[in-house]
Amino acid sequence: MAPAQSNLARSTALLTSMQTKGGAAIVGTLFALLYLRRKLAQAAQDAQDKRGARELLVPTRGRVSKVVIRPTKASTFARHRPLFRKPPPTPASSSASSSKPAPAPAAAGASAQRVGVNREFFRQLGAILRIIIPHATSKEVWLLGAHTTFLLLRTYLSLLVAQLDGKLVGDLVSANGRGFLEGLAYWFLLAIPSVYTNAMIRLLQSKLAISFRTRLTRYVHDLYLDRTNTFYKVVNLDSRIGSSGADQFVTTDVNRFCETLSALYSNVSKPSLDLILFNIQLGRSIGGRGSALLLASYAATVWILRKVTPAFGKLAAIEAKLEGDFRAAHSRLIINSEEIAFYDGAPIEKDILTRAYLRLIKHINSIFKIRILYGMTEDFVIKYLWSASGYCLISIPVFFPKAKKLAQAVTAGSDTSTKVDTASSVALEAASRGDGLSVSQRTQNYISNRRLLLSLADAGGRLMLSWKDLSELAGSTSRVYTLLSTLHDLSGSTYAALPRPADLAPDQPFYDLGSLNGLLVDDAPAAEGVSFDKVPIVAPAPGVAHGGEELVKRLSLRVRPGEHLLITGGNGSGKTAIARVLAGLWPVFEGVVARPADEDIMFLPQRPYLSNGSLRDQIIYPHSYPDFAKSGKTDADLMEILRKVHLSYLPAREGGYDVRKEWKDILSGGEKQRMGMARLFYHLPKYGVLDECTSAVSTDVEGSMYQHAKDVGITLITISHRPSLFQHHLYLLRLTGDHGQWEFTKIGEADQDLSFQKEIESLKSKLAEVESWKARLTDIDDELHFKA
Repeated sequence: MAPAQSNLARSTALLTSMQTKGGAAIVGTLFALLYLRRKLAQAAQDAQDKRGARELLVPTRGRVSKVVIRPTKASTFARHRPLFRKPPPTPASSSASSSKPAPAPAAAGASAQRVGVNREFFRQLGAILRIIIPHATSKEVWLLGAHTTFLLLRTYLSLLVAQLDGKLVGDLVSANGRGFLEGLAYWFLLAIPSVYTNAMIRLLQSKLAISFRTRLTRYVHDLYLDRTNTFYKVVNLDSRIGSSGADQFVTTDVNRFCETLSALYSNVSKPSLDLILFNIQLGRSIGGRGSALLLASYAATVWILRKVTPAFGKLAAIEAKLEGDFRAAHSRLIINSEEIAFYDGAPIEKDILTRAYLRLIKHINSIFKIRILYGMTEDFVIKYLWSASGYCLISIPVFFPKAKKLAQAVTAGSDTSTKVDTASSVALEAASRGDGLSVSQRTQNYISNRRLLLSLADAGGRLMLSWKDLSELAGSTSRVYTLLSTLHDLSGSTYAALPRPADLAPDQPFYDLGSLNGLLVDDAPAAEGVSFDKVPIVAPAPGVAHGGEELVKRLSLRVRPGEHLLITGGNGSGKTAIARVLAGLWPVFEGVVARPADEDIMFLPQRPYLSNGSLRDQIIYPHSYPDFAKSGKTDADLMEILRKVHLSYLPAREGGYDVRKEWKDILSGGEKQRMGMARLFYHLPKYGVLDECTSAVSTDVEGSMYQHAKDVGITLITISHRPSLFQHHLYLLRLTGDHGQWEFTKIGEADQDLSFQKEIESLKSKLAEVESWKARLTDIDDELHFKA
């Protein structure tokens, strides 16, 4: 910030000195000030991002390592967001569809449905590369450079091995023992850098895959777990991820993409280098015509394999989806194991798992069958056709010795390769034939050329196989791109738009996620309270043609500090939906919702969540231990909180605050809900939204906790059916469930007394029927005794 402020001061002085130099100078200075203002904003944003860094303690190999996690900058997300939107249509398509409405940005994932090695694939891959290789000096660039260096070294070593192999055989044929032993010594000396180079190539490829995955996983986590609860929107407000869930994308698909990409670089660059350098070296022996025939064989091979190559990218994408479905079925079984066991639903769950597995296996078997023809053709072309072509090509110097230029090229090549042994060259010239080469020298050239040709065949084979890898990469790229585009859209609250149904009445509202007209103010002053201004409470329905369902019509109310509100109503009337809209989980379709900042309001759901960690972590959630230490509170304060929620026995029973257990299995339902109230008393927000969070707690304990919440200054907004909670609230919001109608009254008013009176009269009428039911019971007993 200091350099930027000094620049601003210098610009201000410059503006003062240039006031008399005309309008052009003033305009230029204004532009300079705007530029510096943008730099100041950027510096402030960078400082804020650095303040958001977190230091994690990661146990590895018996020790604890400190890892600093710096979040992705908001400016980086803003710069990348256009890369993950659907590209604009071509002029031809745009002119043809000019009368149609433009698709929503959230539909970007639709462009990724056509999986294959095409222009869309390279566009998606380029967008992802901006994430995993953020700048020219990043770690990944250095890894790529080191990887490329070792790939070049291995190609050069392969050339030396080919020449040395030919020399060894030539010395063996010519019975040159000394030369053979020297060549054997060179062979072992050459093996040392060769094996080291191969090991480093594998290491750098693995390091590159890990580095790619780390970059991409952190980027996804920063989007997925941002302040707008994108992880909730992915599951409940969008259908692009599908039934496999985001966990399948973040874990399996990201890992597969990074490993395939790092392996593809090695599988493409190394064979390409081999093809270039080996062709040059081999061309010195077989001449220009031979090189032309070699290139023709490459083209024929590519054409044949392209014709028989199936759509590996599409097949890989389908396989990944089916793998995700099978995994999701098992996850659902684990999460709901107790309920399924109570229902004795093991047989039906087994059928569900079996069907998911059979769908996966049938698809994999179909891939195996498709690969039969491709594998046969690939082996025939690469192994046998290329070998036959190679034999024909390396026979050119033998069967066509009268080609003068070719003989000169061969002689020149042999001179450079046999300078080691001058005596052998003299002997070979004495025993030469019409082509100017002896048998041993011809053997040496043949072995060297054959080694080069085998290396060429291997390079060409791996290059052809890389097309299959590239197709599979297209499938992984499509899924990773779909994940990133979805997260970018939902992080910015951009949803897929749907057209208004034709059968919908003109006066009937259509609630589409693609057209939100409401506003959520989440930083209102705490003194202003919580307010709804003509807000319809709508259950969003992503992908449903008729849009979301309106649960509550145009809700308008305000809850100020101390004005405790109780929300009641039947099942499905929209009680919890109000809390979801207030928390920002569901969008505001119309109207304005205002609530305090996050630190001044806390939401307690009906089903309590217990995290992985110690007993202390359960009380202070979502704070971490460093946050707890920074707050100045102690374990004695936590014990006092546990007393207020009648859980003071837990530390002694479970073994202290630092013990780690599966708390969701250890604590009972009532203990879990009281732990949620303990969190409320630990954080002490100005407002607490309690959604049936004490339904499993006895009324006396519930009453004491509510009274304590009021005593410490927490304004309560409670969702409950219990009449015993009326005494702890001032206002009542009753959802009638009749076409979204609602009533907002003050508890104790005449209409509220009337509702209580009706309930009392209903109970009295039921008590009046007790005598008649007793008489009927006597009659039944008499009949039973008579039959006996």
